[in-house]
Amino acid sequence: MEERRRNKRTAMKSRLLIKRLDGEETPAEVGIEIIDVSKSGVGFRAEQLLKIGEVYESYLTIWTKEVLHAFLQIVRIELQGEDYSYGAVFIGMPEMDASRIEIYQTVHDGE
Repeated sequence: MEERRRNKRTAMKSRLLIKRLDGEETPAEVGIEIIDVSKSGVGFRAEQLLKIGEVYESYLTIWTKEVLHAFLQIVRIELQGEDYSYGAVFIGMPEMDASRIEIYQTVHDGE
């Protein structure tokens, strides 16, 4: 299979809390498990069914314990057992925050 990702992805031990922005549902935060992250997006697992194309607000806790506030648009969904696997792209992430993810990848690859 041909790799189509533009940016390198790295696994990260972290959690992400998300909530929908469109106001259609009662706001609720959902814990998810991050599979991998790059400066352009994130792959994660969750028990809840989210909708493809929807934008969610997120708070990503990175390795330095800093929290990056970002918006995610769901671009891929797969059912894996009882959980769902998602792919999402960052919407409007500041370059400074994207650079923090790249720095983590550089340090992680050197270990």
